[in-house]
Amino acid sequence: MGIVATLQQKLFRWQSDGTAPLRLGQRRVFIIPSRGGLLYALALIVMLIGAINYNLALGHALVFLLAGLGLVGMIHTFRNLHGLIITPGRSGPVFAGETAHFQITLDNDRTTPRLGLELEAESGHPVFATVNRKKSTKLNIPVSAKKRGWLTLPRVRLSTRYPLGLFTAWAYLQPAMRCLVYPQPIGAPLPPASPTPVGGERSGDGGQEDFAGFRERQPADSPRHVAWKASARNANGPLLIKQFAGGAQVELRLDWQLTDAGLADETRLGILTGWVLAADAADAHYGLRLPGVDIPIGSGERHRQLCLEALALYQP
Repeated sequence: MGIVATLQQKLFRWQSDGTAPLRLGQRRVFIIPSRGGLLYALALIVMLIGAINYNLALGHALVFLLAGLGLVGMIHTFRNLHGLIITPGRSGPVFAGETAHFQITLDNDRTTPRLGLELEAESGHPVFATVNRKKSTKLNIPVSAKKRGWLTLPRVRLSTRYPLGLFTAWAYLQPAMRCLVYPQPIGAPLPPASPTPVGGERSGDGGQEDFAGFRERQPADSPRHVAWKASARNANGPLLIKQFAGGAQVELRLDWQLTDAGLADETRLGILTGWVLAADAADAHYGLRLPGVDIPIGSGERHRQLCLEALALYQP
């Protein structure tokens, strides 16, 4: 087993920092006859026996012509992968139960196109591609995200049967790529808001009680705060945002202790994930508290991502 593992590591494994490209050399491309190729060879043998038995010169010529055609097809099948450049890309986070997509770029620096390429990381989910001459193609390799945490891209099989289908050439790729899988969200009512905000009462623009006028919309403002009627009065002017003053802003504390202790840990994490998404959709200020993890009150895309990362990587 030690020798086999060593050979697999040298021949099949490609580890990098996640950004280094790889050019498929002669030692990385393997080729064997396909089922059609084996039937083709068997037919040639039968034809050759018949030509010898009946002393048919044209039969011999036909057999050797077809054999030469098969050899030419083998060379083109091998060359369809040889010299191809593979560059790993990025993969965005997903929720458990969804499909993660790992981006890989195929570069062709030759003057001939690469046709009939097939990439497969999971059985039954192939991705087909064609790379034109002097061009590159970006592909997304699907992988099922079954549980939360880091999901590493498994070994990818890159294969082709172009042009005749008589031979199958393939190469194994395993770039150092991974994506973060968030817990599967479970819909549940949000916990009640804090009667007194953690940061104390906030007055001024953050309040939600007394109307204080309008201001021009900034790129960071939510579309929910746009005063559409007031903006419509001046069609050529900028969008306006309502300002309020004198109130207290709603704040939520999403705490592990607020979930049912009798539930499984993954279920409790799913409920907290649903709370984070619901609070973010409601444009509320919220914080997250897990055993050993305390994320202060905040809002926005970066805060939501920070909370989801904490839930994805939490170890009970």
